[in-house]
Amino acid sequence: MSFEMVLKIAGIGLLVGILVMVLDQANRKEISQLTVLAGVVVVLYIVVQAVGDLFSLVKSVFQLY
Repeated sequence: MSFEMVLKIAGIGLLVGILVMVLDQANRKEISQLTVLAGVVVVLYIVVQAVGDLFSLVKSVFQLY
C-alpha cells in the first residue's frame, strides 16, 4: 500500500464528508446517502485494484502458475 493511495482514499473521504454535510444542511438526505454510497464504491474499487496488484506481485515473486 503506497502513501499516495492512502492520501487518495483520505481525500475521497474528506470530499464525501464535506458533500454530505452540505447536502444534509440543504435537506437533501437521499442525495447525501447516495453520495456516501458512491464514495464507498470508489474506495472499494481502489482497494480491489491494489489487492489485485498485490496478488500479481506475489505470483511473480514465487513464480506461481
